[in-house]
Amino acid sequence: MATPPPPGPQPPHGGGSFPSSGQPPQPYPYGATAQPWGQAWGQPYPALQPPPPVNGLAIAALVLGVLCFLPGIGLLLGVVALVQIRRRGERGKGMAVAGIVLSTVGALLMTLAFTTGGARDAWDGFRDAANGAGGTFSVASGECFDSPSGSLEGYAYDVDIVPCAGEHDAEVFAAFSMPDGAYPGDGTVTDAADDECYARSETYAMDPWAFPDDADVYYFTPTRQSWRYGDREITCMFGNIDPEGSLTGSLRQDETTLDDDQFAFLEAEAILNDAFDRMPDTEYVEDDLPGHQVWASQVAGALERQSSALRAHDWEPAAEPEVTDYADALDRAREEWEAASEAGDGEDFNAHWGKAHRLTDGPKVVTAREALGLATEPPAYEYDDTGEGDGEDGSDAEV
Repeated sequence: MATPPPPGPQPPHGGGSFPSSGQPPQPYPYGATAQPWGQAWGQPYPALQPPPPVNGLAIAALVLGVLCFLPGIGLLLGVVALVQIRRRGERGKGMAVAGIVLSTVGALLMTLAFTTGGARDAWDGFRDAANGAGGTFSVASGECFDSPSGSLEGYAYDVDIVPCAGEHDAEVFAAFSMPDGAYPGDGTVTDAADDECYARSETYAMDPWAFPDDADVYYFTPTRQSWRYGDREITCMFGNIDPEGSLTGSLRQDETTLDDDQFAFLEAEAILNDAFDRMPDTEYVEDDLPGHQVWASQVAGALERQSSALRAHDWEPAAEPEVTDYADALDRAREEWEAASEAGDGEDFNAHWGKAHRLTDGPKVVTAREALGLATEPPAYEYDDTGEGDGEDGSDAEV
């Protein structure tokens, strides 16, 4: 029968059984003996060896070079990587060289930036971005905007400037900066915004008779976080008291929007308004009668200055008679306030106050305003129910 081949590679005749010729099997051609596969036909195959590892410092040097981050460290890592690669036979020479080149370029650019002021410009740009200067949140006095959130409460990072003639969320009327130094605290910042914004609102919207009942003063203030980046600005604005409401048209009434006669009239009225801002902060006159007497004397002095300012202005002929009649009414109101400054009790004080109020806010001022083209509907005042009728028309001012 056929003898199976010995272990090892098959002979070159293509394999299969040896012929059964009665002859013993022939040896392998060329004197080959049985060998493990791969060694029978020549030199043994070399064993597969894993490639040398990539040097870690070379990778780090390349990353720092590409990012231009800490170029000095990237340069140092690249040099150390080349030494290690040569000694250990590791890969990564190209990455180490590239890291060295990129880190060198980065170091040169950084040196140039510091010597020419470029780094300071970059920091100023970052600070201005945090402060909102130069960005969409930088809104100038007289501009109107919409808040993306639709509300003027909470935090704001951006606004959309829109024409004041149409509907808008707010109208900016002033901006001022807090003094440098450590962050003074939320309460101090809010108090400064209250004092300054309300005071500045009166020079932007000079006519209180034309101010909408649904509008009030709002403001944006620095936060503790933005203060760290140089933000000191407080932005004052008008907005609707209804969080869902809006404003339509500009509220600006100052020398840029008024004619000479209107501006002179409102400037004179501001004298009396300033005096009323100093009214004693008590619920009833009786709670501080001496303080109210001093205040009444101040109001009388303001009325004298107001009537003098009205008489000193050169009015247009069509408005001069009405303004003169109003100045005469102010003189009579001044006499009532002088009497109030000597009142013996709160009831007497309120009686003189009521008479003066009807003179300063009565028909004479409405006629003068109409002649000047100003608002003729007086603002609503809130009074405490302490007044009594003065005997003339059954009504009296109440405080």
